Amino acid sequence: MARLRLTIPLFLVYLALTSNLAWNNLLVGLLVGAGLSWLLRPLLRPFQWRRLPIALLAVARYLLVLLVDLITSGIQVARIVLDPKLPIRPGIVAIPSGCESELATALSAHAVSLTPGELVVEVGEDGTMYTHCLDATRAAEYVAEAQQMRRDLLQKILR
Repeated sequence: MARLRLTIPLFLVYLALTSNLAWNNLLVGLLVGAGLSWLLRPLLRPFQWRRLPIALLAVARYLLVLLVDLITSGIQVARIVLDPKLPIRPGIVAIPSGCESELATALSAHAVSLTPGELVVEVGEDGTMYTHCLDATRAAEYVAEAQQMRRDLLQKILR
């Protein structure tokens, strides 16, 4: 029954995105919805309405922090690229994710990779994100604080 409750909304989202009510598209949408509900089944938990305001506030703050990081690091990368000396000290920095779930670690790695000048090249078995940075000397001091904030917000969202 839980899979059906997830399959139907996924099916409707698929139909809304494709805008095609042909019988073969309906069949594909149903298969996609059923497949995704089968893959996402371990992630399903009972919905708690009392957590909704906290989670929505954490999502808004997470997106705002991500937007600010994107803008500031984009400006920093533009300065580096436009400087004739090209002042970069590239390197790989190990960032412990400290997240409880693999989904939180993946979302954290995605947020790091979206930021210009940084790219997660590998995530270790223990959740350590190996990140390539344009300026590895400055990254070490900034990384711990930024990852702690991401981890706290993701825990509020995903609990």
